[in-house]
Amino acid sequence: MCELNSKEIIQKVADTLIKASCVFPEDRIEAYKRAIAKDDAVSGWVMQQILDNAAAAERVRLPMCDDTGIPHLLIEAGKNRSVSGELLELIYEGVRTGLKELPGRPMGVKGDDGRRIDQSEGLFEEPDMVLPAPVNISLSEDDDRLRLTVMMLGGGPEIRAKTYRVFHRHSVDVVLDEIISWGREAVKQLGCSPCTLAVGIGRSHYEASTLMLKAMAEGTLNKQSEYEKRISDEVNASRIGALGLGGSVSVLGTFMKVGPQRASGVRIVCLRPCCCFEPRVLSVDL
Repeated sequence: MCELNSKEIIQKVADTLIKASCVFPEDRIEAYKRAIAKDDAVSGWVMQQILDNAAAAERVRLPMCDDTGIPHLLIEAGKNRSVSGELLELIYEGVRTGLKELPGRPMGVKGDDGRRIDQSEGLFEEPDMVLPAPVNISLSEDDDRLRLTVMMLGGGPEIRAKTYRVFHRHSVDVVLDEIISWGREAVKQLGCSPCTLAVGIGRSHYEASTLMLKAMAEGTLNKQSEYEKRISDEVNASRIGALGLGGSVSVLGTFMKVGPQRASGVRIVCLRPCCCFEPRVLSVDL
């Protein structure tokens, strides 16, 4: 186990945020190529432009989308590693550095509680005033691991996301059918498709949302479970298509994570329709 110094941690975090924002992972590239090969001319052309845009963003090290997103941070720590206040401050400094170097879009809202809600005082000009969401920390199965995952989450998917209860009626099919119904509506309204659907199923709204984030962090489009494939196939059957123009690929895939469940008649489900450039996510070992 090699300990990094403060400067190295800050730079690693900054580089991870930038790469998450600028680079398509291999599973996304392969999924787009498969989709382009099987879809019709118009949708295929749209998806090729998305793929070309991603390649250009990586080449010049610039964000794939003008909505550069809100940083969301997940930390996995093994029992031989510690997460201190000092480490968190270094991670936050790495996020600030990454937002400045990216550069992130200035989206930080000025003012007290009321003025932030109504946005009456305007925005900060500095991109690093976009503060990260609260950090999620979990125990790693690897005793020596300290891993940070950075996700840059855009506004459009957040508007179309949904966290709500589903009466399961002792049937997986009932829950999956509700997710599929939500997915069709979300993809249709989002516009910037094809999407990747992220789903978490838990005991509370907090847990379902956390599981949804973990699904994005851990999922791959090259390996889909039976339930993930079923959700994707049935949403694709709606033929919403790339940018809503019609076609056989509305969803590239689904990432779903199911947590512990309680003895109850309901399941809390969180669904987020990640846009054509999302999930913008990358992990790094510290």
